[in-house]
Parts: sequence; C-alpha cells; structure tokens
Amino acid sequence: MTEANSQPPMAWRYCGNQVKRWREQAGATREELCKETGYHYEYVKSMENGRRKPTLRLLQVADEMCDAHGLLLSAQDYLKPEPFPARSQEFMQAEAEAIAIHSYEPLLIPGLLQTEEYARTLISESCPPLDDETVEERVNARLRRQEALRARPSVVFGFVVYEAALRTMVGGREAMKRQLQHALTESALRNVSVQVLPMGRCPGLALNGSLVLLESADHEQMAFAEGQKTSALYADPAKVSSLAQTHGMIRMHALSVEESADFIGELKEEL
Repeated sequence: MTEANSQPPMAWRYCGNQVKRWREQAGATREELCKETGYHYEYVKSMENGRRKPTLRLLQVADEMCDAHGLLLSAQDYLKPEPFPARSQEFMQAEAEAIAIHSYEPLLIPGLLQTEEYARTLISESCPPLDDETVEERVNARLRRQEALRARPSVVFGFVVYEAALRTMVGGREAMKRQLQHALTESALRNVSVQVLPMGRCPGLALNGSLVLLESADHEQMAFAEGQKTSALYADPAKVSSLAQTHGMIRMHALSVEESADFIGELKEEL
C-alpha cells in the first residue's frame, strides 16, 4: 500500500473475495478455515476482506478445503510484490526504452551501478519496513535493470555522482570498497561514462536532488526528478529544458571521465 493509494491493492481485494466466495459456496465457516490454516480469526477476516495480502498457506488450504482444483492457488501469481514502487514505475518503463540516459546523484550510487549488497542494504532499510518477499523482488528488479548496460551497447549511459555519494559507507567499509570497484568496472564499458562532482563545486545545484534525462527512440526528451517520497516524470519541453540546463551545469563542473576514475580508485584505496 502506498501513500499515493490509500486503498489496498486490487489484487488483494479480489483474491480475498474469491477465497470468501469459494468458502461460503463450499459451506465452510471462517472458523474452520482458521483452524486448518492455524491463523487467528481476525487475520483470516482481514485477508478475505482484502485488507491484508492473502498468504500462500491460506490459498493452499482454501483451495483444498473448497475443492477449487487449483483455481484459488493460481491467485498467487497475481499477489507477487511490484518490482518497483508505484511512483517510479512509469520512469522504469521509459528507462527500459531509452536510447540515452544521463543522470545525476548527490547522495547515492546510481541504481544502475549498484552492487547487489549495496542495493539490498538500501532496500531492506526502507521505512516503513518492507516484507522479505518485496525486498527480494526489488533487489532482483534492480539487478535486472543493470543488464541493460551490457545487453544494450548502443544506449548511452552517463552518470555524474557527487563526491558525498562515494563516502556514505552504505553497508560498511568493505561493502563500499566493493561498490567503488564495481563502479570503476562498469565505467570501463564503452557506452558508459562515470564522472565525479567533487564537494564544494556547484554547491547550490549539487544539493537540490537527483535527476535523470532520457531520450526515447523517437527522440522525445524526458526528465525524471525524485525526492524522498515523491517523484515525477516530465515531458513538458520547458520543464525538461530547465532540468537539462541544471544537469549541464553540474556536469560542466565535474571531473573528466579519466580524472573521475583516478578519484574513485584513490578513494577506494583509502578505505
């Protein structure tokens, strides 16, 4: 459930309702379903009413109890967690189809350059906490996104990273060393550039938040800006132009690709 949508997901409500309908049609009581699943009455009630996600065990027991022949159990495919937060799904689709991607990150290593342990640390520390299944799905989704760096060699990936992001120690010292080395390895790809914006340069714009510029296959220009709990994908030419100018100014103050590689390498050795 997200802030943008206070209602439980439609899949929860539909699947819970189906469990309730099949149970009633089979002449079984909720108390009997509770006994077979080992769940508390209110817990089962919440799942049947769609306030909680129906568990795999509930579907298995209800399917057998109601002689549904796998129809209730098949609902599990529609209850898997979304791979991305609802507010960024439109951007993820645009990113997957873009022919050029240029981003700036002030505090974190860009998602396309993150190691699995770095990504897992960030995602598992979300607030409010995510369940284990959602954490796993989102970590895997982030890793799948990264496959584009090699699978789509004709796509240009440009990353500008503020120095502070390289010093955050996400996951601890050793994890950060591995993360910096991973960024160096990816930056060696011919379609990938990584530049560092040293602290103290372009201070006003550098602290305003992350942004991504996208170019579609139809050469449509888009921009994505993200905050702690909000994000927006822009196609309006005026807004895109404004963010592109911001990115251009930041990139102009960044180190060159070669200087950045040396900078990251030296920082890794310091850890």
